Amino acid sequence: MLLLTLIPIVLLSEFLAVLIDLGIEQLGLPPELGGILIAVLVLSPEGLTALHAALDNQLQRAVNVCLGSALATIGLTIPAVLMIGLLAGSEVHLNLDQLQAVLLILTLFLSALTFGGARTNVLQGVVLLLLFVVYVALIFSP
Repeated sequence: MLLLTLIPIVLLSEFLAVLIDLGIEQLGLPPELGGILIAVLVLSPEGLTALHAALDNQLQRAVNVCLGSALATIGLTIPAVLMIGLLAGSEVHLNLDQLQAVLLILTLFLSALTFGGARTNVLQGVVLLLLFVVYVALIFSP
């Protein structure tokens, strides 16, 4: 049953990816923007739920919803891609330059500090959002 529900989603995502890539190319935008748009699309339902929880002053619930969604998406996707690459006999590269690698390591470190504690606060979330803004700004810088 799961396979039957995933087939239309995969087919629609392939069609959407082609449209996004074509639009990004025609507008002369950086290709990395496609990955951000797909990530926003995938994580938007949980993000909206978390936003509503945060607006209701339920910060812990908001963090739990976002963290669960991100872990499910990333925690299943990355191992699946690595396993397919291993079975196919090809290497998998993240294709990060030095600055992007530093941002990734810093984000992972800050995430461990944020989610490793008993409680979170707004300042920790703002710092993570600031890292995301820096990443997006660096995509558009020449």
